[in-house]
Amino acid sequence: MAGKRIDGMLLKEMFASGAALLVNNRDSVDALNVFPVPMSQTITSAIKEINAKPYSSVADVAGAAARGALKGARGNSGVILSQILRGFSKALAGHEDIDGLLLASALRSGANTAYKAVMKPKEGTILTVIRVIAEEAEEARDKQHDVVELFKLVLAVGDAILKRTPEMLPVLKQAGVVDSGGMGLMVILRGMYSALTGEPVDAIAEEKPDGVPMPGEFVDDHNAIDEIKFGYCTEFIVSHPREDMTNADVARLRRRLERMGDCVLVISDMNVVKVHVHTNEPGKALQYALELGELDSIKIDNMMEERREREAKQAAEAAAKAAEQKDYGIVAVALGEGLTEIFRNLNVDQIVDGGQTMNPSIQDLARACDATNARNVIILPNNTNIILAAQQARALTDRHVIVLPTKSVPMGISAALAFDPTVSAEENEAAMTEAAETVHTASITYAVRDTNYDGQEIHEGDIMGMIDNKLSVLGSDIAQVCKDVTEKMVNEDSTLITVYYGQDITEADAQALRDALAEQYTDCDVELQLGGQPLYYYLIAVE
Repeated sequence: MAGKRIDGMLLKEMFASGAALLVNNRDSVDALNVFPVPMSQTITSAIKEINAKPYSSVADVAGAAARGALKGARGNSGVILSQILRGFSKALAGHEDIDGLLLASALRSGANTAYKAVMKPKEGTILTVIRVIAEEAEEARDKQHDVVELFKLVLAVGDAILKRTPEMLPVLKQAGVVDSGGMGLMVILRGMYSALTGEPVDAIAEEKPDGVPMPGEFVDDHNAIDEIKFGYCTEFIVSHPREDMTNADVARLRRRLERMGDCVLVISDMNVVKVHVHTNEPGKALQYALELGELDSIKIDNMMEERREREAKQAAEAAAKAAEQKDYGIVAVALGEGLTEIFRNLNVDQIVDGGQTMNPSIQDLARACDATNARNVIILPNNTNIILAAQQARALTDRHVIVLPTKSVPMGISAALAFDPTVSAEENEAAMTEAAETVHTASITYAVRDTNYDGQEIHEGDIMGMIDNKLSVLGSDIAQVCKDVTEKMVNEDSTLITVYYGQDITEADAQALRDALAEQYTDCDVELQLGGQPLYYYLIAVE
């Protein structure tokens, strides 16, 4: 395979193979770390974008992968993966294929873009893995131009640095695992290498996401076409082919159509031939097909007129929206009927389902921003693993987006209470951030497996009390753990304790806990609210 290069079709197959291997191993990757990683949704979104149209150059394929990953990115590792693909795509701009030199440059660009996207990069994560891979690939590129050998080096280097991630990140060392984001990246790269060497990985059939075409298909989305070079979408069927028609005749028709247009799809079982092509000469396409037999179901759409009508409609809608656009909109991330209702009562415009184990995508957040129809949109992520995705959502909307660093739902509620529609966006950002930072939050949940976290040995089923996302109390009784974390949070300046009970807690048990806290902390107001949140028995906020 000396001198092998990667063209657009091979790169597409490599991405598909990498995604398939990750999807097939999703459970084992997610189980590696104390922080679950939603990378599979990110990479399958990239594959969906790649399959939307037939691409021929590596620049086009990588660009589609980057767009799709950005739209579907979830969680910190997913967002970082989308930025790696974005940087990878930048380096491939204008290129038809990839050699060893370009591969090394693309990996470096991917690493640099990912690091720039994170305000405080943390070593021992997926960032470290891609950075070290890029560094070693750059050092080897002058000696090794062959992409197969260079990719083999990438895998060896990546595996080696991944094994060292527990030495760089204490939480990994305590849990006895490697970084799950880094592992996810290595699984994708290993799948890509399999396709590069001629053994692509097939996805598990039931894991195929809805709407993602099978190999060889594409979604004919006229809206997704940036520039219309071929104006007529032409579809027809050769319903009664000649008795002597051969596969060679069908192949010849396909080659003719590819020379006169794009988005060519010719499917035949020798009893019928289905054809799709974008061309400026639909009559000639029909004439070529008549050589194979009788034509049926002919449909020719003028895509240029479709675009004019669509643009006129969009302009009218935009003008109408602009006329009624308001100054402010608020988007909050929350899960649970009670929490959702609380945010609604605080005049939050859009509530996106999400939390620790269910991270919304960048596109979900961007769509929510647009749905507010406001010039300035304030996002309350309410989880540390959603803040980065919220920041990247700015790239998918033309609104002025302010992301507040709310790390819990109670912080988000406090921030929403501080919102003032009569002051500037800058003043609101400052006041709402200050209000959020006055809140300390305890999250009461349970351990799903044996592990070691923050120096404490944890057993499956233990009740865990997390204060501001750090493990503070371990126990076996839910109510007692709640009392212990509250005692750690309350001080002489505390005036309010709010208890949000989850979907697995009865109102009677919640009321009993509230009464016990009110009896113990007579200088504080103690409020009880239905949160309805899954996984967390209680959220307790102290202000």
